Amino acid sequence: MDSMSDLCRKPSDSQSTAVIATTIATTITLWWLARWTLYPQRKPIIAGPLTTTIPKLSREELAQVPYQPDHFPGARDVVTPYGNTRVYEFGPEDGRKVLFLHGISTSCMTLSDIAHGLAAKGCRVMLYDLFGRGYSDGIGDLPFDTRLFTAQILLVLASSPLSWTGTDAISIVGYSLGGGIAVNFAAAFPHMVASLVLLAPAGLIRPENIGRASRLVFTSGVVPERLLETLTKRRLRTPIGNAVSRRRMSVAEDAVLGERKEGFVDAAVQEAVDPSGNGTAEAPVSPIEAKIAAYVHWMLDGHEGFVPAFMSTIRFAPLMGQHEHWRELAKRRPGTTAIILGRTDELIQKHDYAEDALPLVGGKENVFWRIVPGGHNFPFTNSREALEAIYEFWGM
Repeated sequence: MDSMSDLCRKPSDSQSTAVIATTIATTITLWWLARWTLYPQRKPIIAGPLTTTIPKLSREELAQVPYQPDHFPGARDVVTPYGNTRVYEFGPEDGRKVLFLHGISTSCMTLSDIAHGLAAKGCRVMLYDLFGRGYSDGIGDLPFDTRLFTAQILLVLASSPLSWTGTDAISIVGYSLGGGIAVNFAAAFPHMVASLVLLAPAGLIRPENIGRASRLVFTSGVVPERLLETLTKRRLRTPIGNAVSRRRMSVAEDAVLGERKEGFVDAAVQEAVDPSGNGTAEAPVSPIEAKIAAYVHWMLDGHEGFVPAFMSTIRFAPLMGQHEHWRELAKRRPGTTAIILGRTDELIQKHDYAEDALPLVGGKENVFWRIVPGGHNFPFTNSREALEAIYEFWGM
């Protein structure tokens, strides 16, 4: 009877306090553990391969890296408050100064043929790897938006022993994401940019071409960061044209990253790992496409800052909705802006840009407008045609 009374008696105040305290402590611990696991806090500077991966490689292993540290002449590492930036500068010192801005998925190696072609024509060219790509460090605590990309451009230009600033000091060639960055830079510093060449430029991509699933996930933050990073890495690692692996992709991954034909993530991945665009194992792949795809796979393991940079770029970079900046191009002198598009590009569609971009920039009377063979990758799959268009634009 006494035992039954003890069981029915209410717990003492001290027992209740202990239970509450334990519950609160457990809840806080689980919350912090989940936050640490799913939403990581990154370091301000994420060291790039030159200081992390490359020093650990043997001479034979280094020779197998698709993008070599000395891929271009005139290599240098520029130390900045945001981390190191890999820069290359070569060509006649008194030639037209041309700055190159590459795309979202890889490094400046995608612009090799065009850069060497212009250098051979007497241009002084400068290329660099965007933060989190190639041999540049990544950034873990800042959004990859116009402000960050503009700051990197200015730091790169200031690193040269030659003068790359001042009135009509430079020409810019921007590809894909680099084209979107170039437009915003030229809108901010119109006096500095003498000539602007936009190759399949981002900036005015229509939302329906990106896909609702991709937009929701990459802008709302509803998917835990580590899960999103894992799924993005898996998609980036998809072999060239591996249709079987695409068919076996999990339902959850498709829901997160969007359908292949409408997701910008897949379009950006295609830029790097499925250049043929038809997703079949039998598709012909050129040596440069295979080399670039191999390098993306190498970066997934060799550059800790690559996937975070890719994800942040999709969230914050000037990919769409940049109408205000594009309107500034209409104020440029006629004949100083070129827009060159790929005939079969499914991301930067020529008809969309003819309707959306041309009226903003002043029409064909104000800009040099050309359609060249190839898809979104034409700067390296059809570099000869791209170069010929640039030669025509500059009267070379």
